[in-house]
Amino acid sequence: MTTSASLPAHSASSASGDSVTDRLVSANRRYASEFTDPGMDARPVLHVAVVACMDARLDLHKALGLELGDCHTIRNAGGVVTDDTIRSLTISQRALGTRTVILIHHTGCGLESLTEDFRHELEDEVGQRPAWAVEAFRDVDQDVRQSMQRVRTNPFLPHRDDVRGFVFDVHTGLLREIDPLT
Repeated sequence: MTTSASLPAHSASSASGDSVTDRLVSANRRYASEFTDPGMDARPVLHVAVVACMDARLDLHKALGLELGDCHTIRNAGGVVTDDTIRSLTISQRALGTRTVILIHHTGCGLESLTEDFRHELEDEVGQRPAWAVEAFRDVDQDVRQSMQRVRTNPFLPHRDDVRGFVFDVHTGLLREIDPLT
């Protein structure tokens, strides 16, 4: 799959010398030339927040049948529920009206091959340990359960009853729901 701004994987610049950022900005100009303000409110129409991995293989809007304005999308490495994810969910619920949380991890996640040693390696390289945890995991299902638990027990979130977790299969495109109690 390619996009109008795609570059070969081995190249940070095109043959004409444009950087990836230059290509993306150019693509934005084409987009903006046909853009019409949809006149939407910042509140998601479906009152849902989706927390997912940042993996480039996940096209969440297509995979979930979502349209512009339907949801808040919060993405990070692994789709794990971190303090910053809770911050975003709290704002999403308390200021912008979401009530449902959907968590989506995926097969073949890069966090399955990392450990907390990654932080130590960074510390050795730059002389300072990152303040954040890697949040690496070996069992994607268990990590979804842990993320669901973090949402369901967080006192800052007023809407904790409608929280469901899934694993997206990057080869089939299907979601597999995770039972929080297993």
